[in-house]
Amino acid sequence: MEAANISSTSEIRIPSDPMLQIIGQEEAVRIGRMVGSQRRNLLLVGPPGTGKSMLAQAIASTLPKPKQEVLILHNPEKPERPIVQVKTTSAKKNEKKPQGELLDPTMVPAYISEKLGFRCRRCARLSSPDASSCYFCGADKYKKMRGPFEDLLIGAGAPEREERVHTTRVREGKEELVVFERRGDRIALLTQKELMKMAEMQQKMQFKVLLSLNRPTFVQATGASETELLGDVRHDPYGSHPAIGSLPYTRVVPGAVHEAHEGVLFVDELSSLGKLQRFILTAMQEKQYPISGRNQSSTGSSVRVDSVPSDFILVAAVNINDMQLILPPLRSRILGNGYELLMNTHMTDNEENRAKLVQFLAQEIVRDGRIPHADAGAIEQMINYARKKAKEIDGVGGLTLRLRTLSGTIKMAGDIAASNGRLSITAEDVKFAVLNSKSVEEQATEKYGSWYKASLADYGMKKEKGGTEVG
Repeated sequence: MEAANISSTSEIRIPSDPMLQIIGQEEAVRIGRMVGSQRRNLLLVGPPGTGKSMLAQAIASTLPKPKQEVLILHNPEKPERPIVQVKTTSAKKNEKKPQGELLDPTMVPAYISEKLGFRCRRCARLSSPDASSCYFCGADKYKKMRGPFEDLLIGAGAPEREERVHTTRVREGKEELVVFERRGDRIALLTQKELMKMAEMQQKMQFKVLLSLNRPTFVQATGASETELLGDVRHDPYGSHPAIGSLPYTRVVPGAVHEAHEGVLFVDELSSLGKLQRFILTAMQEKQYPISGRNQSSTGSSVRVDSVPSDFILVAAVNINDMQLILPPLRSRILGNGYELLMNTHMTDNEENRAKLVQFLAQEIVRDGRIPHADAGAIEQMINYARKKAKEIDGVGGLTLRLRTLSGTIKMAGDIAASNGRLSITAEDVKFAVLNSKSVEEQATEKYGSWYKASLADYGMKKEKGGTEVG
C-alpha cells in the first residue's frame, strides 16, 4: 500500500513477525536472523533511537523455548556449597508429579486467563500465552522485558505475566484454596489435595528452582551493580541456624548472565559497564558463571555455587564515540563468534520507505494503546517531519531513522487529540507537537539566542559590551 493512498493508520496491518516491524535496517534484520539461528553474538553501533533494542528483542523472539531448568540443591554435607542440577525438558516430562485437572483457557475466570498471559485486557480475546502482544488488536498482554527503558518499547501499563495464580473456590459449602498454573496452551487446576502432594515431594528433596523452563528469552542487563549482573546470596541475620535461619541454597539469587541462559543477554550502552565487561567475557567463554555472596559482611559471603549455566547470545549496543571504551578482549570475542553492525540513521525518501514509516507510526499508536489513530493529514505531516530531521541531524535528504524522536512526537500529537475528544490525530495536532517537542537546548537557543546566554539568565546575570559579567 502506498503512503499517499492511506487515509488512516488504522488501515495498516502490523506484521506478527517482530523482525518485520523493524524499518530501514534491512541488513541488520538479515544479520539478526542469522544471529538467532546460528547463536552468534552481535555488537550494534549507532546513535540512540535507531532500533537497537527492538532488534535485540526481535532476535530473542526467534529463539526456541528454553529446554533446561536449573535447580539449586541443598548439600547436607557442606551447606555453603549448594549443588547445581540441570534438568532437560524430556527429563521433566518423565517426572511423576500431581498434574491437576487440565482446562481450556475459556473454562477459567477471565481475570485468571489475563494474569497467566492468555487473554488480552483490551479486546478480551484469547491467544497463545507465549505471545506478549495480542494477535488481534496488538495490545501488550504482559511485560516481556525488564530495565529502565521498557516503557519506550512496550505498553507502559502492561502487567507482569504470572506462572501461577492462587485463589479460592467454594465447594459443598466449604471454601478451599486452589491454584491455576500455566501448562503450555492449557491451564492446570490444582486442588488442596494435589498441592499437599507437591509440598510432600519438595520436602523429600530440598531444592530451589533458580531458572524455570518458562523464563523469557530476552534479558536486559543495565550493569547497575555486580549483583544485578552476576547474582548474589542474600543475607540472613540468623545465618544457617537450623531452628530459625534459612539454608544457603534458598538464598541464592541469579544474575542477568544466568537468567539469559539459552536466550539473549542485551546490554545497552556496553561501554558504561566499565570493568564489569570482563565478567561478561568470562561468562561468554566458560558458558557458566559461579554465584557467590558479594558483601563481605553478609552471611552469604561464605556461600558459593559453582557451574551455574550462562550460555547466552550477547547483543550489545554502543554509540560510535564510545567504541574505544569497550574492553578489547570482549570485542575480539564478539567478532570471533559474531558480527559488528553499524545502524542506519536515515533511509531513502521513496514510496516504499514512506509506507514503512507509516507502518512504524501505526505500531507505536497500537503499542501505546491510549491515543487514536492518525489521519491522512497527520501522516503527511509526520513524513515531512522525518524529512526535516534527516536534514537537520544527518545533513542528508531522506527520512530519518532516529525513531524515538518520531515516536515521542506522534504520542504527543495523540495526547492532544485524545484530550480534545477527537477520534483521529490531525495535521494540526502534529504541527503543535513538532513545535512543542523540542529539547531544552533548542528552546533555550530560541528564547535567549544561545545556550551560554541562557545559562547567564538562569543566574540573573548579563554580559556587557566589554565582556564583564554583572548581576
